[in-house]
Formats: sequence, structure tokens, C-alpha cells
Amino acid sequence: MDSIIQGIAIYALPVIFAITLHEAAHGYVAKHYGDLTAYMAGRITLNPIKHIDPVGTIIVPLTLFIIGKLTMGTGFLFGWAKPVPVNFSQLRHPKRDMLWVAAAGPGANLFMACFWALIIKLGLMFPENIYAKPMIFMGMAGIDINLILMVLNLLPLPPLDGGRMAVSLLPHHLAYQFSKIEPYGFMILLLLLMTGVLSVIVLPFIIFMKQLLVWVFGLYV
Repeated sequence: MDSIIQGIAIYALPVIFAITLHEAAHGYVAKHYGDLTAYMAGRITLNPIKHIDPVGTIIVPLTLFIIGKLTMGTGFLFGWAKPVPVNFSQLRHPKRDMLWVAAAGPGANLFMACFWALIIKLGLMFPENIYAKPMIFMGMAGIDINLILMVLNLLPLPPLDGGRMAVSLLPHHLAYQFSKIEPYGFMILLLLLMTGVLSVIVLPFIIFMKQLLVWVFGLYV
């Protein structure tokens, strides 16, 4: 039980920051390109309460984390936040600008992964400090959750960010046909998750990005 409580304490802040910046980034970039929908809804904010979905952000991740700790000894995180409302027709160049609005979320997660890598680096510089170990563990959690969110959202499956980016890049007739997948996208994602195919797809990219961060920031814990 103590390990579960410690795990929740370590992961809580990185998870909140990860989803908050991800969603706020979508809204900010949409506003930059002419769509004020998220701005008018008060979603361009770092206030996590505005982005939290009670089920997807709290109940599902917490349940999976506890079950993973009890059955496998390691927590597993999967969840979602309230999507930032974006009216793509309000963008100055809807098809082209959609690419940057969609890419903003994963981009924010990459930025956060780098931020947490710096936190680890800081903890490693002062190993005798009582805050060093918590900083390192929280930094590792921050890197994990942000890389998972980044890679997962870059999958070319509407309505994920990667799907939006694919729609933006494909020729009009192919983009229209591809966008028809969107109503079934979440069900496809859940199916991939339950069958283990999702892990096979995303884990190599997550491991590669983690190794790249270790090399770039010189992290040797």
C-alpha cells in the first residue's frame, strides 16, 4: 500500500502538467491561427481543473495504476483529458493550419519531457540533498508520461493528433476518406490496447525517445 501511495504522489504532478500543457497548447495555437473557440471557452489556461475529465484523467488512470501495482508490481497509465474545442473552419487556412494545431499537443509533451530531464539532471548534481531522490523519481515519471502521451497522440488515427496531422497532409480526396475513420477511432484504440498491439507499436518509439533524452542530457541514474 505504501508503494501505491508513493507512486501516486510521484506521478500526480507530472500527469497534471502533461495533460494541462498538452490541451492548452492546442488552444493557444488555434487562437494564433484565427480560431477563438478555445479562448472563449476559457481553455487556454494552465489551470488543470479546466482540462480534467473526471473519468479519463482521474478514475481510469488511478484504477489502472493501482491494479498494475497490485498484479504486476508496476503501475500502468492510460487516460485522457477533456479535448480543447477547436473549430477548424475558423482557422485562416483550415487544412494547412490543422497540422500545427494538432502538432502543438505532442510538441508540448516533448517540451515537458525535456523539462523533467532537466529536473533529473538537477537532482543528480546534488545527490546529498534530501530533495534529490524525489526530484529524480518525479523526473523519471514526467519523462515516461509525456513520452507516452506524445507517441500515443502521434499515431495516425483520427481523432488523435497524428490523425489530424495526416488529414492535413493528405490530398483533399484522401483526407476526406481518411477522416471518416474518426467516429471509430477511440474504439480502434481500445481494441489495440486490449490486444497488446498498441504496446508493440508505441514501445519502440518511447524507448528510442527515452534513450535520446538520456544521451542529450547525460542522465545516468
